[in-house]
Amino acid sequence: MTALPFALNHMAAPALPLDAFFALARSLGVSAVEIRNDLSGNAILDGTTPSKVKALAERDGLTIISINALQRFNEWNEAREAEARELISYARDCGAEALVLVPVNDGSGQEDGERQANLRRALRALKPLLDAAGVIGLVEPLGFEICSLRSKTEAAEAIWEIGGETFRLVHDTFHHHLAGEDAFFPELTGLVHISGVSDEAVAVSEMRDPHRILVDAADRLDNAAQIRRLRAEGYEGPFSFEPFAPSVHALSEPATAVRKSMDYLQSRA
Repeated sequence: MTALPFALNHMAAPALPLDAFFALARSLGVSAVEIRNDLSGNAILDGTTPSKVKALAERDGLTIISINALQRFNEWNEAREAEARELISYARDCGAEALVLVPVNDGSGQEDGERQANLRRALRALKPLLDAAGVIGLVEPLGFEICSLRSKTEAAEAIWEIGGETFRLVHDTFHHHLAGEDAFFPELTGLVHISGVSDEAVAVSEMRDPHRILVDAADRLDNAAQIRRLRAEGYEGPFSFEPFAPSVHALSEPATAVRKSMDYLQSRA
């Protein structure tokens, strides 16, 4: 059985400082990590320089596969451009391969025609910035009903139109399930985010980030089947743990829990 190429998003253990998070990944035999710009008191928000991040990653033999994320990327304006330039520069200088692009998720920008135009405008503006830095843009549709980009099909169409070498999709197993879209794009997928929901009391339409735990046998999202299909159809990239549940974040020994989830998914690969 071929080993699944797991990765670790800093959201798996957000209380750990960056060096401890990197050590966690190393202890699990994981060589790919995602860092975030939304963890208060932690890199990147604490002022840690990209050169320091790069040195820490190189020390532990880790590849930084992404910075997560440029929020509201498809609401393109001067403020978004400034933020994008800053994050892209940080990604380049810390050695990150990609920048995750998260769409507006507040109920605005959803109208047919408007959302497609906003997406293309943002991608056209981002393309030269990303290309100049040698950084990939990872477009992540969100499955929430209020999101301005729920459909991977719409995202894929825009990527093919504007810059298939610059952009890739994020297939998030949680958001894929919420969106109710069967489409898979393994050839266009650059990263897979994995998390599970086991709470039987919550309806799919009411699932939110705090429900997202490490995948286990009670998983309602069928991560194992999504992973098998992606691999069968040609995806060879990383599967990155991205749990948001406070119960996961409070774990005193996250390595034990992550290892258990890795073993579960590997047994069903």
